[in-house]
Amino acid sequence: MKRIILSTVLMLVSGQFLFAQENNAMSLSLRQCVQMAVEENINIKTVRIDAEKSRYKKAEAISALIPKINVGANFQDNISLPTTMLPGEIIGMPGTTIPAKMGTDFNTSAAVTLNWVLYNQTAITAVQLAKKITEISNLGIEKASEELTAEVAKLYFLTVTTAQQKDLIEENITRVKRIQDITKILVDNGMGKQVDYDRVSISLENLYTQLNNVEAGLQQQHNMIKYMLNIPLENTIILTDSPKMDLLQNSPEPAVNFSEHIDIRLLEAQQGINHTNRKMINGGYLPTLSFTGQYSVQGMRKEFENYFNNSPENKWFDASYIGLGLSVPIFDGFEKRSKSRQAKSEIQKTEALLFDKKEKFTADYQNAVNNYFNNKANVERQKQNIELAERVYNETALKYREGLATMSNLLQDEMSLNAAQANYLTALYNYKEAELKIMSLNGQIKSLI
Repeated sequence: MKRIILSTVLMLVSGQFLFAQENNAMSLSLRQCVQMAVEENINIKTVRIDAEKSRYKKAEAISALIPKINVGANFQDNISLPTTMLPGEIIGMPGTTIPAKMGTDFNTSAAVTLNWVLYNQTAITAVQLAKKITEISNLGIEKASEELTAEVAKLYFLTVTTAQQKDLIEENITRVKRIQDITKILVDNGMGKQVDYDRVSISLENLYTQLNNVEAGLQQQHNMIKYMLNIPLENTIILTDSPKMDLLQNSPEPAVNFSEHIDIRLLEAQQGINHTNRKMINGGYLPTLSFTGQYSVQGMRKEFENYFNNSPENKWFDASYIGLGLSVPIFDGFEKRSKSRQAKSEIQKTEALLFDKKEKFTADYQNAVNNYFNNKANVERQKQNIELAERVYNETALKYREGLATMSNLLQDEMSLNAAQANYLTALYNYKEAELKIMSLNGQIKSLI
């Protein structure tokens, strides 16, 4: 009675523990996984930081066209005043020179200086270039998000397919164990052979080995999803979407315009940067106009006493000016010409890359569409094949129990059923991959974010 009570208590405690674990489990759909990955994944975070850095670069470029104001001050103690030679004519001694010390012992000056570039085509174009770099950084975030979405979706479907494989193996184990029990009874009653029991035992052990391998792979896939979603590894996740769910609501179009593909948009943005960069280089041939101004005060004292008092002996003298500066480039040793030609080469290179990328996308899309229809048909065929293999196996199992079929026939049909299940799961995952490839090429992958 004590053992029964203790066992009952342990069962209740274990049940409560498992219930608590299930309550703490996180249920995740495909969309939730993608959204969490885009928000939490470290790769996206670093790309966002780079985009923020490019915005600071744009502010730096704009600063070249904003007025600059500087304040400076100077104090000087002339320990020994400099000497200069004055012509004797100023005191009626022509033909001679007279040494004289110039200045005062203490000098102080302070000035406010303004510099403002009114026109500099290079600086103006640099601002335009910085804006385009910011745009390409934002496109980089979009590209990283789409690539991560495709990666997470593939891993999601691989994991749910592996989970389905685990369920099928467990069903196979249950089925083979029933055959093992029947064979054991036949052997014990002298109606069966020990070798048949050994054969079914070997088949069962192989299934257990498959189950252990699949469970290990499933755990690794769960851990990878947790890592990509920044979920603690000790947490439990439950993937709620089925591998049979359709990602494409309609059959793919036979042809697609790839102008909205993120890689094409990135290359076109890069081409815009190349043109702007060349325009900035050529802008260096134009003059630069700037405005400058200054206000300053100066004090010159023979003694430090009452230095800052304004008196007839201690006066502060102010000075100010404003002006325009014009700089006209004449010859730079062909530096700008060489840079302009290099920029033109980059334009031609990007144009060739754009053409090649569109051609490659066209070929990839046609292959993806072919794979889509082929794998879709394979899924249906393998599904029917499983149903057929199950009927054959059940019929052979019935005949075996009646003594009309051998264990070899039964195990052979069991192996055929296992192969049909594996082929079905492979075709199902390939079908999901084909859907994701089409969505990546035609831009529909964004719908998962």
